[in-house]
Amino acid sequence: MLKQKTIQKEVTLTGVGLHTGKEVTMVFKPAPENYGYAFVRVDLEGSPTIEAKVEYVTETERGTNLEKKGVSVNTSEHVLAAAVGLGIDNLLIEINASEPPIMDGSSKFFVEALESAGVQEQTAVAEEYIVKEVITYKDEDTGSEIILMPADEYQVTTMVDFGTKILGTQNATLDHISHFKKEISAARTFSFLHELETLLEHNLIKGGDLNNAIVYVDKEISTQTLDKLKKAFGKEEINVTSNGILDNLELRWANEAAKHKLLDVVGDLALVGTRIRGKVIANKPGHKINTMFGKHLSDLIKQEKRKKVPVYDLNKPPLMDIYDIMKVLPHRPPFLLIDRILDLGDDFVVGMKNVSMNEPFFVGHFPEAPVMPGVLQIEAMAQCGGVLVLSTVPDPENYLTYFMKMDNVKFKQKVLPGDTIIFKAELITPIRRGICHMKSVGYANGKVVVEAELMAQIARKQ
Repeated sequence: MLKQKTIQKEVTLTGVGLHTGKEVTMVFKPAPENYGYAFVRVDLEGSPTIEAKVEYVTETERGTNLEKKGVSVNTSEHVLAAAVGLGIDNLLIEINASEPPIMDGSSKFFVEALESAGVQEQTAVAEEYIVKEVITYKDEDTGSEIILMPADEYQVTTMVDFGTKILGTQNATLDHISHFKKEISAARTFSFLHELETLLEHNLIKGGDLNNAIVYVDKEISTQTLDKLKKAFGKEEINVTSNGILDNLELRWANEAAKHKLLDVVGDLALVGTRIRGKVIANKPGHKINTMFGKHLSDLIKQEKRKKVPVYDLNKPPLMDIYDIMKVLPHRPPFLLIDRILDLGDDFVVGMKNVSMNEPFFVGHFPEAPVMPGVLQIEAMAQCGGVLVLSTVPDPENYLTYFMKMDNVKFKQKVLPGDTIIFKAELITPIRRGICHMKSVGYANGKVVVEAELMAQIARKQ
């Protein structure tokens, strides 16, 4: 299984923000396991954090902008694409402005900076969404469409058609995410002349120059427009080259526009928050359709997680039977609520409870309509997690576990006599100073019956 990755040390980049024209300092810092990507606005009081999640997308007209509690980060996609392209799962990004530096309009400098910091493998397994069936999303207004289909690894194909003679139809494909640096990262952002004129009129690209964006001349250019461009970019002369690009900027690839659109897709889908094993085909992609699809995919992943029932052969000998469990846990009947441990790893445990009509709690809850009390379901989940925690110490018989907190407790279905509950508990954060924070889910009859986030502390017996 793939392990999560971060960077070995912090690294700093400085540049100019495209829309503000102000100098920006950005610092990449290592982040702990299961952290994901997050921006920290160090220029604001309290240094508020904005997690790079699709739920925080607020505006996509000129880039993918995130906002949380009134604090925003604009044009996040190029930075996030660099992290995904290098296989980095956890990254803290400090910036002293509302947007990262534009650099040359690509991800190239971000990739180089992250590589110079060194990529560090972590202990936790990287979460990966494995695509099992075709997922489609279409914007009926624009005709843009994204399709995600099963594949052996993360692949992306983009197809663009702007209906102009100067750009025409272009395609780009990334067959291996490990080739992102070489094949995609240096593809620069682009604009058409008519868009550039509008942006200049509204004073929206104060940091723009002819070195960080390709400008396709899609209309007859007037002397008046040339004068405006000269003034805006501080140039004595501006020309249109034979391939229809403003000034003397040379394309790095004939299909650089399609490659940059692919770069944007990678950066925008980073907001889903998990690696993807599947092939993305994006027809006429843009930040709006990318993030709309990202929200759709995120919702599907959450639904699948809730419905995903661990499958174990209950006829096979368990990893731990009741006698093994009693060597680890201090609980005893009638308050020992776990019958078997089916699986156990460094950061997860799977246990089982057979609910019999002979359970002592059914005498009073409720004799004529017996239902397993929710609090006992939580206790059973906690005991399952206790096996995980106490398995990390050499003498578990000398320790006790105590609840500290329960969050997001939900009871989905009734648990009745005759049901078999499968409990799975996974660490949310590594165990530190005897404190365990885990996500626990209980399943019965192919459905989620209970879920909760639990925090407990292990303490040596007095």
